[in-house]
Amino acid sequence: MRTVLRFLMIGLFATGLAGAAVAQTAKPTQDDAKAITLKAADLIAAKGLEQAAVVFNADGEYKFGEIYVNVIDFTGTWKVYPPRPAGVGQTVINVKDPDGRFIVQDVLAVAKDKGEGWVEYRWLNPATNKIEPKVTYVKRVPNQELVAYVGVYK
Repeated sequence: MRTVLRFLMIGLFATGLAGAAVAQTAKPTQDDAKAITLKAADLIAAKGLEQAAVVFNADGEYKFGEIYVNVIDFTGTWKVYPPRPAGVGQTVINVKDPDGRFIVQDVLAVAKDKGEGWVEYRWLNPATNKIEPKVTYVKRVPNQELVAYVGVYK
């Protein structure tokens, strides 16, 4: 009986680990992007940009797989950019997608006009090295001229 119980416990433990591994490698959804963006804006509002940036740049709930939090100010200057931290401080207001859409200007327009919402464009997916449709959730940080956003490839 003890042996059967031990094998059962090992099986349940292994299944739990496999489930956790699958959850971390599962493709993030638009719901994930929106939820993380909203949490990121709240974190900036509560703790300030400097403390939030440390969290956003570390692997964890705000940075995993294709997920990372971008933060720009209303001039279109990067404040947080985890894929390339050296880019912080650069103005990206005129960045275009392959179709000529001014992505950052679209992000800022949504943040300023609505406070939050979706922006769609096409971008190079580093995982496939192909231009693919991407959708990004945008949220203005309450009472600040900062915008947090997270995107996922469709």
